[in-house]
Amino acid sequence: MKKKIVIALGGNALGKTLSEQMIAVKNTSKAIADLIEAGNDVVVTHGNGPQVGMLQEAMDCYTAADKSRPRFPLSVCVALSQSYIGYDLQNALREELLGRGIDKSVSTVVTQVEVDPNDKAFLSPTKPIGHYLTEEEIKEAQEQGKPVMEDAGRGYRLVVASPRPKKIVELKSVKALIDSGNVVIACGGGGIPVMSDGNRLKGVPAVIDKDFASSLLARDIDADCLIILTAVDRVAINFGKPNQENLAQINLEQAEKYIAEGQFAKGSMLPKVQAAMEFVAQGENKEAYIALLDNARNVFSGETGTRIVK
Repeated sequence: MKKKIVIALGGNALGKTLSEQMIAVKNTSKAIADLIEAGNDVVVTHGNGPQVGMLQEAMDCYTAADKSRPRFPLSVCVALSQSYIGYDLQNALREELLGRGIDKSVSTVVTQVEVDPNDKAFLSPTKPIGHYLTEEEIKEAQEQGKPVMEDAGRGYRLVVASPRPKKIVELKSVKALIDSGNVVIACGGGGIPVMSDGNRLKGVPAVIDKDFASSLLARDIDADCLIILTAVDRVAINFGKPNQENLAQINLEQAEKYIAEGQFAKGSMLPKVQAAMEFVAQGENKEAYIALLDNARNVFSGETGTRIVK
């Protein structure tokens, strides 16, 4: 049965450098094309944590080399990351589809997402961006007053505020493209964070969590399904312990219980589960999956992934 699906790609689907990304998007496109070939309407979102950090660092170096050059705001770096990731991804996906005899346009929408200026996230930056820091870089960042945080036990990175998404500015454009048969790439990196000032939108120095933005987009376009693709095959409780249990399916009540128990890491699995829950809670017959990228085609059969239902 045909479904309208939002697929949220994790950073592992994009690589950490331009050369890695060129290779990664080819593999990623195969997983997306499998779902399109099955007759589904697909909208793709993606993260940008490593990429936006790389751009911000590059632009800081550009300014440092010549003080007359203005510093690029983080919101502009989010826009740049959306564009170049979308460029690679849409071309790789188009090539994969044409190779399967599927003639569909693939379009990237540079997407702005409104946030609340009073969001408490601005008081406590938690979203990691950029590369893992050396001890020397950690010390330098702390001396400059830049917030640094450990990222899921893998090392330390710079962190920025991560406000919740409230409104997708280009939603009408995204809907129009979907309705005309396009495969759409939107809300890259969670969207460019902006605040409304009358008729003007102002960029905000933050990065929106792509899973929450994907959930909002899925609700706004009345999608049937949200698939969050990540680096693990299934959501687990007691993760990394001898009694680890991989979950094939959970409902909202069970998910709330596991969250209360602290089963899901804040900087890793927790936002994915919460974003899936927000989508599923929207109405009847909504379902979300958290799964490994390479196994995306098998989520509906129950062979892989964690299914979240109401």
